[in-house]
Amino acid sequence: MDIYHVWCELKPGVRETEFASNIDVFLGRLRAQRKIAGYRITRRKLGLGQPSLGDFHIMIETADLAQLDAAFQQVATRTGQVEEQHFAVNSMAQNLRFALYRDFPDAGRETGGEKF
Repeated sequence: MDIYHVWCELKPGVRETEFASNIDVFLGRLRAQRKIAGYRITRRKLGLGQPSLGDFHIMIETADLAQLDAAFQQVATRTGQVEEQHFAVNSMAQNLRFALYRDFPDAGRETGGEKF
């Protein structure tokens, strides 16, 4: 499983619940189309966490890089509903940070002999 991470802050005046709802619509559609395996939306609690990462954390799970690429390809068309839904999320966020992680050890990793 590959996990695409997005951290962000909301632009001034944006309602948190509207932001979360727009993410559910956008990523829910990609999940229903099997472009992603799943997603989570989290928010920093009690001010704990690295301040530079932002208040919100979105994790997008994909089976592999091919599935992630298929999702990116669809969003990159910038047409129709996918563009409207992407814009509804993206227009509310600022100071975005991105990362890509994988489960470890993953199926492609040989086991044995590693030092921890």
